[in-house]
Amino acid sequence: MLKVAFDKVFRHPLDKNHRFPMEKYDLIPLQLINEKICNRNNFFVPQNLNDQDVLTTHQKKYYERLSSLTLSEKEIRPIGFPMSRELIIREKKIAQGTIECSNFSINNGISMNIAGGTHHAFYDKGEGFCMLNDQAIAANYLLNNSLVNKILIIDLDVHQGNGTASIFKNNSNVFTLSFHGQKNYPFRKENSDLDFGFDDFTNDDFYLKKLKEIIPRTIDRFEPDFIFYLAGVDVLENDKLGRLSMTIKGCLERDKFILNSCKKNNIPVQISMGGGYSINIEEIIEAHTNTFRLAQEIYF
Repeated sequence: MLKVAFDKVFRHPLDKNHRFPMEKYDLIPLQLINEKICNRNNFFVPQNLNDQDVLTTHQKKYYERLSSLTLSEKEIRPIGFPMSRELIIREKKIAQGTIECSNFSINNGISMNIAGGTHHAFYDKGEGFCMLNDQAIAANYLLNNSLVNKILIIDLDVHQGNGTASIFKNNSNVFTLSFHGQKNYPFRKENSDLDFGFDDFTNDDFYLKKLKEIIPRTIDRFEPDFIFYLAGVDVLENDKLGRLSMTIKGCLERDKFILNSCKKNNIPVQISMGGGYSINIEEIIEAHTNTFRLAQEIYF
């Protein structure tokens, strides 16, 4: 059975006033149920996050200041959100959701987190609306508990996974791969193990060509026994923060190729949904829902 992490707390407390379409966290589950892609048994509410699982990835002083709402203004500014207890609860629940998803993936082949993809969170700081790096925390959880040996993180959000790249820069057991807009945020890139930056207005054909060249080669060379996939849909042409020119069909083909590659190679995969800020909320929901449709079609 496909397991999907979802909790009402995933809805951002600033939804009513925030400029990004965060209502997607409510609308995606409704769409999945309406289409009978999922039923209520597919969804689970994450437990509370264990502080020790966070501290394998994030600096203790930073985590304590974040949790106690005592970050300085200088530290808060690059995050982009005013701090609140609700915000921190949300971030912790998302990270725990990805940890629990990872266990489900080992047992079932695949799992999904409605939220997550907080790849701009560094060891000792947050930025870009990210405070705790959910997939990095889950990756370290798997490694530290000897559940897997080698992890590939495939980050296809339109923004480079700079926090993830930095966290794992000296860890040979984790290979970080990022496809992103070369001229997009973050403007100071970190070095992933493999980065591919696309020019503005890149279309489906070129994007998919590079994807189908690079992903199989990376899997063959690194031989991971677990994959984290960040399936951001901010690659779409209408995305307010994207600057690429992909279509919904191209985004679907991207996800299909990744999931088929994981399935063919018998590698468990955990998917966090990442960004999506199209001017059309229906487009965001359709693109994200496609990822769930494919998961059910390919795995179950």
